[in-house]
Amino acid sequence: MNSSAQDEILYIGFNQDQGCFACGTQKGFKIFNTHPFKDTFKREFDGGIGIVEMLFRCNILALVGGGAHPKFPLNKVLLWDDHQYKCIGELSFKTFVKAVKLRKDKVVVVLESRIYVYNFADLRLVDAIDTCLNTEGLCALSSDPAISVLATPDKNKGSVKVTIYEKNDSKIINAHTNSVSYIALNFSGSLLATASDKGTLIRIFSTEDGSPLQEVRRGSDKAKIHCISFDRASTMIACSSDKGTIHIFNVSKGTTRIQLSDENAPAEEDHKKDGEVKNKKHMLSFMGNLLPKYFKSEWSYAQLRIGDGDARSLCAFGDEGTTLVSVSTDGQYILADIPKNGGDCTIKEKKNLFGAGGQRE
Repeated sequence: MNSSAQDEILYIGFNQDQGCFACGTQKGFKIFNTHPFKDTFKREFDGGIGIVEMLFRCNILALVGGGAHPKFPLNKVLLWDDHQYKCIGELSFKTFVKAVKLRKDKVVVVLESRIYVYNFADLRLVDAIDTCLNTEGLCALSSDPAISVLATPDKNKGSVKVTIYEKNDSKIINAHTNSVSYIALNFSGSLLATASDKGTLIRIFSTEDGSPLQEVRRGSDKAKIHCISFDRASTMIACSSDKGTIHIFNVSKGTTRIQLSDENAPAEEDHKKDGEVKNKKHMLSFMGNLLPKYFKSEWSYAQLRIGDGDARSLCAFGDEGTTLVSVSTDGQYILADIPKNGGDCTIKEKKNLFGAGGQRE
């Protein structure tokens, strides 16, 4: 692990189409192209940047201070025009900002127990949503310009609130019995993926009617989920955690409501070997209803081992859905091929975000 990079990186996040990612550091921020990997540009300040939220590839970013010596207050969101190299708008709050999400018509600011939604053009307040204690800044916002879908933690444990603004519609989805630890939407906002703080199951719901559509299993041992990401076509999801392996699952095309399993039920031993394909749902399907629900779980069909899991890692798919990218707070960039028939991903390229060299496999 690159401990100096770990100390320097305060934030890491992809833009809306996963074509770029941003790093906030103790001295400013850097923007990278995802694939091919390229250090696009950097801005140096006399202080730290704790949040850098991009708006696709345009010149407007949302910045929040962070680190040992924050450049900006931790309770302010600055809309930064990088062409003019200045702030063009700001939002101030009584408490620290935990996350910011952008789309072309909205700015979403996440605080510890409330989420504010603003009109992008004039920063007019559109909505305010009370949540449970949300120290991780959980929130997901669809990127499709045709429809704006927002998914937020509900006030009740294990539940997610989904708001579709064009339809003036909101609903509560009871996603887990444990507290929700991650929320993700696909590009169009039609699918919601969630994980709980147990980190064993990922569930996919329809945002249209809130029905559960699919349940996949990352593992049987508890894990902290770092990231869940859909590919652009919504045919796959990837999940990274503190276990150091990224798991890839096929997304079901079905629209039939499923019965959710008990995520607190005792579980069998996890995969004996990281990266080994064990889709028990397929292997044991011939035994039908004789098996308990756990053995019918759908496991990942492909995996990428990225390290020991100490660093927070994010994952994203390439444009064609044939490659996977991982970026981590230890400064590591990995590009890998996804095997068509499942199994271990093949690492094609490794880079260090701060120029300590890289390698091709």
